[in-house]
Amino acid sequence: MEKCWGLETANSSEDALDFNPMKDYMILSSSQKIAVAVLCTSLGLLSALENLAVLYLILSSHRLRRKPSYLFIGSLAAADFLASVVFACNFVNFHVFHGVDSKPVFLLKIGSVTMTFTASVGSLLLTAIDRFLCLRYPPTYKALLTRGRALVTLVVMWVISAVVSYLPLMGWTCCPSPCSELFPLIPNDYLLGWLLFIAFLFSGIIYTYGHVLWKAHQHVTSLTVHQDRQMPGMARMRLDVRLAKTLGVVLAVLVLCWSPVLILMVCSLATTLGDQVKKVFAFFSMLCLVNSMVNPVIYALRSGEIRSSAQHCLARWQKRVRGLGLEGKEEIPKSSVTETEADVKNTQ
Repeated sequence: MEKCWGLETANSSEDALDFNPMKDYMILSSSQKIAVAVLCTSLGLLSALENLAVLYLILSSHRLRRKPSYLFIGSLAAADFLASVVFACNFVNFHVFHGVDSKPVFLLKIGSVTMTFTASVGSLLLTAIDRFLCLRYPPTYKALLTRGRALVTLVVMWVISAVVSYLPLMGWTCCPSPCSELFPLIPNDYLLGWLLFIAFLFSGIIYTYGHVLWKAHQHVTSLTVHQDRQMPGMARMRLDVRLAKTLGVVLAVLVLCWSPVLILMVCSLATTLGDQVKKVFAFFSMLCLVNSMVNPVIYALRSGEIRSSAQHCLARWQKRVRGLGLEGKEEIPKSSVTETEADVKNTQ
């Protein structure tokens, strides 16, 4: 209770500068601050630029904007863009410059970071479900997942992410409850609830992607059996095999980037962490930025449609520089990875 009393005293002051409990979490040395500043700024800037480019390519193409698959990829890019900017700015400000805010402002910042990363994982789940429906119900996929339904699903996902993330700002703080070892003002019971929510999202991603990989394995077997003759649906099957390879990379990156952070969060609920472990957690946290940086490469740059959209954008810009107008309609070829509509005949 002594720590909570000091916190309330700090927040009741006019300038709220004497935020003593925050100092327990500012444990980086001078050299570590420099490393964090360089790494976090570089990763955040690169991730923001990549995801902003993907957003522009999707929004600038009328064809891509109307497809549910690209709405989900656009949501993922938007969440990763916001996560890159919000996380990098707040992380560097807190750990490097020891920026101190009033209690509501700090909870707003940490809630915003939580919301963007939660929405990113939620967008991954929706993308996985989209892939699942495409492979499980190919004849009725268009009618099953319309653009309107996709937009409603995205809105619901973002609202849930915001509500879950801003619960501390709404009053669920750690005083008089035990405070988290890793996050100021965040109670252990809230951290446990958020971990369970993220575990639910991860379980859904792993299950649906596992089904997609299993379905692709079946298609590989069919391709081997009928490799000497052209069968109906062979092109569709080849697309699924390439998709399986992409999803394998997705799962590997997701596990590698999130596992260290989540494991340390779980450990913080069971035991007291030393300063060295907290420093390790600070550096592991930047792996989430790596995930946001790799996501557009995996989901977007492997898409033939987005690559074609990028080529058309470059062509338009070149013509504008030369003072010429763009004539003719834009035609974008079908993607070999993210195409979800059953334009190719399915296997009989």
